[in-house]
Amino acid sequence: MTSKIKMILATDLDGTFLAPEAKGSSSDLYKVIRDNREEIVLIFVTGRGYESILPLLDDASLPIPDYIIADVGGTILKRQNGGFISVMPLQSEIAEKWPGREIILKQLDDIAGLQIQEVPQERRCSFFYEDATVLDEVENIGKALGLTVLKSAGKYLDFLPLDVSKGDTLQRLLAAEGLPEEKVLVAGDTLNDLSLMQMGYRGVVVGNAEAALKLAVAATKHIYLAEETGPSGILEAIHHHQFHQFSSCIDQQTAYGTADLVMVYHRQPFDEIKQGKAHVRQQPKSPNGIIPTLLGFFAQGEKGAWVAWSQQESRTPNNFQVEVAVDEVKYPNLKVARVALTAHDVNLFYKKFSKESFWPIIFSFPERASFSEEHWLHFCEINKLFAERTAKAAAHGATIWIHDYNLWMTPAYLRDLRPDLKIGFFHHTAFPGADVFNIIPWKRDIVASLLKCDYVGFHIPRYVENFIDVVRSNFPAQIIETENCAPTYLTYGCALGVEEMTRKIQTPYGVLGVGAHPVGIDNVKIEKIVASEENKRLVSDLLKEAKGRKVILSVERLDYVKGPIEKMLAYEKFLEKCPEWHEKVVMINIVTPAADGMEIYKATRDKLDQVIGRINGRFSKLGWVPVRYFYRAVPFEELISYYVAADIGWITPLRDGLNLVCKEYVSAKAASGSNGTLILSEFAGAAVELKGAILTNPYDMNSMIQSLVAALSLDEKEVEFRMIDLIARVKGYDVNAWGDDFLKFREA
Repeated sequence: MTSKIKMILATDLDGTFLAPEAKGSSSDLYKVIRDNREEIVLIFVTGRGYESILPLLDDASLPIPDYIIADVGGTILKRQNGGFISVMPLQSEIAEKWPGREIILKQLDDIAGLQIQEVPQERRCSFFYEDATVLDEVENIGKALGLTVLKSAGKYLDFLPLDVSKGDTLQRLLAAEGLPEEKVLVAGDTLNDLSLMQMGYRGVVVGNAEAALKLAVAATKHIYLAEETGPSGILEAIHHHQFHQFSSCIDQQTAYGTADLVMVYHRQPFDEIKQGKAHVRQQPKSPNGIIPTLLGFFAQGEKGAWVAWSQQESRTPNNFQVEVAVDEVKYPNLKVARVALTAHDVNLFYKKFSKESFWPIIFSFPERASFSEEHWLHFCEINKLFAERTAKAAAHGATIWIHDYNLWMTPAYLRDLRPDLKIGFFHHTAFPGADVFNIIPWKRDIVASLLKCDYVGFHIPRYVENFIDVVRSNFPAQIIETENCAPTYLTYGCALGVEEMTRKIQTPYGVLGVGAHPVGIDNVKIEKIVASEENKRLVSDLLKEAKGRKVILSVERLDYVKGPIEKMLAYEKFLEKCPEWHEKVVMINIVTPAADGMEIYKATRDKLDQVIGRINGRFSKLGWVPVRYFYRAVPFEELISYYVAADIGWITPLRDGLNLVCKEYVSAKAASGSNGTLILSEFAGAAVELKGAILTNPYDMNSMIQSLVAALSLDEKEVEFRMIDLIARVKGYDVNAWGDDFLKFREA
């Protein structure tokens, strides 16, 4: 093993190996280490305690060290079997010299001006000091206890076991592990690192270092004073100290693309249909209003790319076009930069792993989650392919907009490849609290990846705060900017309400912006459909079929998080308890089937069919069927006619990131000039912004029944009053406003 070693990099972390502003620094050093893993031994030598290093070990962009010297030399660990264990007997020898934190604190009781640093640490006791006149007394106490007192930066001091420092512990570690001292390069930035520079090894003081350290080593020939900061300063020293075998890796130039704005989305902006051996592109049939909106950012001629997968026979298909045009007339400067995935890739990465591992956690159904390390590694592999394609497409300094949880790990790989980029990430789903999210085995990997972004967006403030709690449970972080949520969002009296929302947070990777941006809808498209003669005919037919009855409309995708069974059980109980409404209402229940291969929803479909069948069997009368059930994908134009005809939109998911159906219902009502009442689950994200809705708790059958009865009984003036509030929000913050609002981060 030692014969392969070409360099041993023993480096301080904060300010040295970790750049002062990690998002903007060069990651070339990390690439050099990863590309030459058998020839480079990496040792973290830090003042941090091991506990605060743990988050770094889950950061996909950072190389994992072979050894860790923590607590300014008081803790020594080596990597073994995927984890870290103490280096014995060195660790026990150090521990024997340590009297314990409480004894030190007791001896310092009478000294004013010392403030203990409340940070994770072992065999080290750290303080801030303001008055240097106390240092002599502190030194005397250290000697009496048989401890070393280390001072740095004119404000820090550490009590350490006798003869323990970063340099001493490194020297002992090298001897114990048989590592060649002549291959060592040490790196640091504060007086805390001076002992490393005094051991005789080749070293570097990075450009952003403490002036006192530079002065202390100025006359030391084997220590190089770099001009560059952080990791770039270490690279500079690798050249200076003539580790020539790595020069070619360092000198490789990054190849930039031409796109100034890059959308990274799992779907292509068109449908790709296989006809024989060829793939034919067609306009998308989905009513998804987001894709046209995202395309609209390229209508003004901005050079852009859209990164998405294309399902192929293999990842390297013959004659595969990596870049294809979307519409050369409308978007002459936009190309789709495609990632070739096999059917197996799509099934495992998207339909199986994402839906069976992440989906239940995102929507707070942890009992339904299942985890597989093999599937996780495949997920990371696909995310890396997306990052590589994005890195090749993006121009220098480009803005990247990544969409949704399927690409959680893409920012980590992308930041590593292209530190110059400005990266935004938007969650189209809910985001759970720390107690649920942290069930995910790879939680720190995911959070570390998201922290590599410049901005992370969510639908509503509650999800922002959940994310902040998740971050702070996994990484040291500090909130540095907040804003009030009212009057835009409900704060009280709603399950997802929150009074204040974080806007900026300081993390180990720099300042991260966060915010709420509830997706809007395409009101103009809905207005055109409502105005069409075909829509008017469909609405007329529906009203004739209703025969003057109140129409209750439910529209949802087949998914247990939508609560379709709970809704129908509540409707059944409503019909039991309120016989006066028999033959006066009809429920239209439209359920869109899940995508092919989504086996996790089969049980939900079977149970739903049973409940609806039982309701119609129990309550139907000649000329009246209480539930009209459609289990199929209804074309969007036809769906709008149901919205217009319905007196009540009954939208009651158990959980929902936002829910656009409720907004489409309001928009259709506005376009047709008709009134309606919206019943909305408190656990749908849209509940905190649609203030005219009647809110209900889908977990409480009494709440569901009471809200339905209330909606059916509302005075017409009250219905109109509520609809005015709903329309104002839906039309005032449409899908275009959403897109513009999110992209403001690129101007920051």
